[in-house]
Parts: sequence; structure tokens; C-alpha cells
Amino acid sequence: MKKYSIYSIFVAVVALLFSSCSSFLEENPKDQITEEQAYANPTLVYLTAVASLYTQVGANGGGNGLQGTDRGVYDLNTFCTDEAVLPIRGGDWYDGGLWSNLFLHNWGTNNDLLYSSWLYLYRVIVLANTSIDKMQSILDANPTNTAIPPYLAEVRAFRAMYYYYLVDMFARVPLVTSSKTEMSEVEQSTRNDIYQFCIKELQESVSQLNEAHSNLPGEYYARMTQPVAYYLLAKLMINAEIFSDNDWTDGTKPNGSTMSFSVDGQSMNAWEACQYYCQKVTDLGYKLSDSFAANFSTTNENSVENIYVVPMDPTLYTNEFYYLIRSRHYNQGNAYGQGGWNGASATKEVLDNFGYGSSTQDPRFLLTYYASTVNGPNGQPITLDDGTELVYVPEAIKLDLSGDQYEKTAGARMFKYELDVAATNDGKLQTNDLVLFRYADVLLMIAEAKVRNGENGSAEVNQVRSRVGAENIANVTLDDILAERMRELAWEGHRRQDMVRFGTFTNAYTDRPQLPGESSGYTTVFPLEERILSVNTKLTQNPGY
Repeated sequence: MKKYSIYSIFVAVVALLFSSCSSFLEENPKDQITEEQAYANPTLVYLTAVASLYTQVGANGGGNGLQGTDRGVYDLNTFCTDEAVLPIRGGDWYDGGLWSNLFLHNWGTNNDLLYSSWLYLYRVIVLANTSIDKMQSILDANPTNTAIPPYLAEVRAFRAMYYYYLVDMFARVPLVTSSKTEMSEVEQSTRNDIYQFCIKELQESVSQLNEAHSNLPGEYYARMTQPVAYYLLAKLMINAEIFSDNDWTDGTKPNGSTMSFSVDGQSMNAWEACQYYCQKVTDLGYKLSDSFAANFSTTNENSVENIYVVPMDPTLYTNEFYYLIRSRHYNQGNAYGQGGWNGASATKEVLDNFGYGSSTQDPRFLLTYYASTVNGPNGQPITLDDGTELVYVPEAIKLDLSGDQYEKTAGARMFKYELDVAATNDGKLQTNDLVLFRYADVLLMIAEAKVRNGENGSAEVNQVRSRVGAENIANVTLDDILAERMRELAWEGHRRQDMVRFGTFTNAYTDRPQLPGESSGYTTVFPLEERILSVNTKLTQNPGY
């Protein structure tokens, strides 16, 4: 099915404008349409104040985008966890210690990934603020304008999504809601203030959003719609104990069971509210796909499970996808006429969790990783430069492989997204949409919220497991759920947040000794990069750094 794009909408609008002319040569140039006229037409409001924001979700350059490229938000949420590692392979992937220090939680306060992620998130917020201010000024001048309110709600919810990433990653950040705010006026807010702002913005906006499944081709493709907003509200509730905590280093945190939230006129604790918002997503028609792999296929734009995606199409969009390229061996990429950077691999914790090599190996392992001989497009094994077969060796993975027998072949590699043999630009421009949020996560959130609330969450966990033929688990525990989240959501950018919420992020795991004082929990939040602090002296560093 052909995917709609903002470019096709632009073409339609141009046609509409010219068809309304009595004569193309009249001295009434359409580039002189008044601002009031532009903001009175819903289509023009979208093009003027909304459409350009969605081009920011993906990216074609490092440091930008919520997913797809490198050295940004996704990397910070993935390569500091027990899920994935970018090991040093001789002269490859040292990069001045950048990736190994990320894995070791020794990222410091002068770090390009921190800086680029902060700049990216706030750049999008500034753009959203500009759109909101303009639409609000038009609405203030003409309160009867019915075209503005739905788009105003859409951009407010979109902006809240970016503050959701900021409160998760940096905690104490400036809350800037107007494009008119001067730098001298920008001050740091508490983590709880940012958290409550996200909830308020989404709660006040969601009823005005369209109910469409934004992962499906059409008018609302890749836009902020009701199910996306409800998903984010569920995420805010499941992380309530973390996001509302203004001092995450004192060894105490709020109790989600006693926290109170006003939800559609009802008072609920965090776990009840999470279940409520998850049910809203369910009520809007989301369900598990019959096939786990279908959610990541080259035709995944018709998924019944994917909730929010980065749209991908080599002819329509410039969004790029680096992750398959970054993981696979050079010769694997070459076999398809594409790139291979021979980097990202699964950790030993992943192998243990999936039961790699055992009689009880989870069925999702081979749906998620390359882990043995790799065949090329002709069905024959791919060979190394010396003529031997390319065989990945998962159990040989370690942080520094330099000089090791398996320096270039250690580690299970990313398989989860179907390889698009027709992808262009070295394989970066593909047709698989990038999955940000999907329904399997909703089911696992329900299960977790139930267990935290003293209920039984087995049904939801086993629904996810049954889809791939894994055995049921009776009376699931929180440990079971954390493990299940790794098996189901690997490579999807959730692991850091999960480990922080379950209290395992600062636990030392293979190749990662605990830093002095890290048990206080200070690394569960990233520091404010030094260049950010130097620009605004009103900001102070997060505790522990």
C-alpha cells in the first residue's frame, strides 16, 4: 500500500489553491494569502504549523531523531544496559573510549552523545513552542476559529512526548513552553514538575486527538493520535515512582500504590492509572499481531500492533536506519551491496536470558539475532576475506576483543528488522518503518502494573509468550516481567528505562564493574553536559556528577 507523506499533502494543497483561481494570470498571487486565511483552513493549519514537526521524529544524521541514526537518544538508552554492547574490535569502535565508557557508565560530563541528544530534544520543543504560540495567537484573535483547537492539542501532546524523554534521561531540565522565553529567563525545574507537566498536557489534549492508528497509511500516518497519547500516559504511570522522585540518590522513592492521580474524574493510584490508559489503547483496536516478525518486516506499515513509528520509504522520506548496518559484519553487508560496520552485539546477559544454546531457548532468539552461519542472498554461506565461512560466535562477546580469536566475529548481531534487499544509500533507506511503541509493550505494562498492585499479571505475559510458542509462566513475578521485556523488546530502545524502574541499572553485570558511589543511583540519570551548563549558568549539575 502506498504510504501518504507530507509532500503529497503539499501537492494536494497547491492543486486546491490553483483550482480556486478564476484565472491563473490574475493579479492575485497566492503567496500573498493572509495569515488569517491560512489558519482558517484545517489543511493549511496542518501544513503551516504541524507537518514540519513530524519530520523531526526520524533523521538522516547522527545525534538526531528518536530512532534510526546513531550518537543520540537511542544509543544512550541502549548501550549503557545489559542488552547490547559496541565492543572494541582492534582499531574499530574505540572512538576515544566513547562506546566502552557508555557501557561502563563512565560517560562523564563532557560527552558528545549527551550534548547532541539534549540539543535535538530541545530543538524540537522550540519548534513545537513556536507552532503553539502562533496558533494560540490566531485563536485569541478569533475564538470562533474551529480549525485551530485540534491541531493545538496535537502539538501540545507531541511536545509532551519530547518532555517525556527529557524527564526520563535528564530529570531536572528547563520547562520552556513559549517561543518568547528569553535565555535569561530559562530556569531548571524539578523532575516532578516536568513529570506533572507531561501528564497534564496529555490529559488535556487527548480527547481532541483523532482516534486513528497512526502507524497505518493515511491522513494520520506517523502523527500524534489518541492511542499514542494513551500509550505515553501509561508509560508515565508505570514510571511514576521514578519520574516523580526529585532526589533519586537518597535511597528512597515514592510509593506508586499510594500515589493519587485524577483520571477522567476518578482517583487512581499509579498502577490503576497505568492499567486504565493501557485499556484505552486496547479499546482503540490494537492487538498482538499473529506474527512477531511481521511488526518489523518490509511491509510493516499494516501492523495491527505497532502504535507509533518513524515512517520509512526510500522515495518519500530521508529518514535513515543505521542499526542493521552498525551490527552486521562488513562482508554480510557487502553480500547485499550494502554497508556493514561490524559493531553492535548482544551481551552475555542476553544469551542467558534467552536460554541460548539450551533445550529451552526462547523462540524469539532467532527472530532477534544472527547467531551462527550467515547466508547471503543466494542462500549460500557468506565468506570472510580468507575464504572461510562467516560464523557469528555469540558466547565470545566481551567489551574489548582486540587481538582475540573472534575479534571480528564475536557476538550475536541484530536480525529483528527484516533485511530490505532493495534498500538504498548503503542500506540506510529502507521500507521497514521503525517501531517506537507497540502493543506487546502495553500488555507487559498491564502485567507489571497488576503485580505492583498486588494482582496477578500472568495472563498478559503469557499472551505475549504464546504468540511465539513459548511456554506459559505461572504466577509471574517482577523479575519474570523484566526478563520478558528483554526477550520481547530487545533492540527497541526501552532497556535503560526498564532497568532503572526495576532497580537493576546500577548493578554490575558482565564486563561492567560498579563505579565508586554508583549504588546511590546517580547514573540512573544522565548529567547535564558541560557545554549546556556553560551557556546557562542558572542550571546546576545533577547529583553525583
